[in-house]
Amino acid sequence: MRVLIVPFPFKTHLFNLIPLAWSLQTAGHEVRVAGWPDLLDDVTGAGLTGIGVGPGESAELRRARDQQAQREKRTAPAAAASPQGGLGPLFDVRPDRDRLSWEQATWVFDSLVLPQARRSNDSMMEDLVGFARTWKPDLVLWGAKAFAGAVAAAAVGAAHARVLYSVDVYTRMREDYLHAQALQPPEDRADGLRDWLTGWAGKYGVEYSEDLVNGQFTIDPLPEAFRPDLRPTTLPMQFVPYNGPTLMPAWLAEPPRAPRVLMTFGDAVNDGPVRQLLPVERIQEILDSVGDLEMELVLTLPKESQDQLRDVPANTRLVESVPLADVLPTCAAMVHHGGTWSFGCALRYGVPQLLVSRAFDVPLKLQCLDRTGAGLAMKPADVDGPSVRAAIVRLLEDGTIRANARRLRQEVLSMPAPNELARTLEVLVVAHRAGAAAAAR
Repeated sequence: MRVLIVPFPFKTHLFNLIPLAWSLQTAGHEVRVAGWPDLLDDVTGAGLTGIGVGPGESAELRRARDQQAQREKRTAPAAAASPQGGLGPLFDVRPDRDRLSWEQATWVFDSLVLPQARRSNDSMMEDLVGFARTWKPDLVLWGAKAFAGAVAAAAVGAAHARVLYSVDVYTRMREDYLHAQALQPPEDRADGLRDWLTGWAGKYGVEYSEDLVNGQFTIDPLPEAFRPDLRPTTLPMQFVPYNGPTLMPAWLAEPPRAPRVLMTFGDAVNDGPVRQLLPVERIQEILDSVGDLEMELVLTLPKESQDQLRDVPANTRLVESVPLADVLPTCAAMVHHGGTWSFGCALRYGVPQLLVSRAFDVPLKLQCLDRTGAGLAMKPADVDGPSVRAAIVRLLEDGTIRANARRLRQEVLSMPAPNELARTLEVLVVAHRAGAAAAAR
């Protein structure tokens, strides 16, 4: 069969899809990866065939523009401020949790989801649908938030699935939105996401359905403990890391001289300059506090940040980057910023972890981690030398946390590997493929 893969247009999201792409290709299927032109070198570098869709704008320029938009949003009138009561229900893992209110749900979609979706999908929609109509894929796999993939699949009647990169907060948001919407008077049931997708789908002869938001089915690389809302349309898939072309450093061939701890507060696979979660001054404070611990600390920092440190303890090794799949099997603990790759690798290799993050999906991820007992978490504002020291000591010495991390590793390894999922997808395509929705125009 022919499989079209559409990542959300950032390198980390592309790398999330590459193990599955290779599994399908080695199973004998034709695979094409459609992405913004600045991703194509990474596609071909992974040995896959790329198709350019959308603008030639670089990821770095997109990031700068998005950061400017965030600054403008923070200075916008009070009407754009976050809703009263925050978004607590969204991150509640209890089965009887409250749902988001209409005010909360509309704020999420109007202020967060829809603007980002339009920025990342509008410019590649026409190219993607055009290629799909020419190539006629049987299956489209689209990264979460890459809604153009769903529209292209519907336009040619292909089966399609959303591939997650984190805890599925997006389906939960959408369900809360629809629940709150149904309670409003008919004249007040505005739905910006539906209107946007309806406009694009209608252009290609496709009627709107919620499949355009959530896919006909969903591929989830996290174990069941990180799926707070179990759904029959979810297909679990073992997280398999892809680091990109890398060389294993020579020092990793030697056993660690003491329990090894990896600490990284920046992008593991960056789309431009590395974004550091903590300033160098705070990192120096952490180093001052942990310098006497019996451990080997591997700290990833860009060269310019390394040069700003005033003192590096003898137990610390500074590196600009390190392939996570190579270093984590040698680690006793990990301190990181909660990114997709670092989080998934820590689970796969059974490494107790301390999450320090402010990413949107992290509160739900933290609650799931807390109930598994496999790690710790703190907010960036609460980070100081003594608190990180105490957390590292606990990760290294608490046998319960270590046992829970090993248990999660076994759960990850028991999930279907991408090679196994490829066979399942062959069956599902037969059931879901519908034929072209509209003739090419």
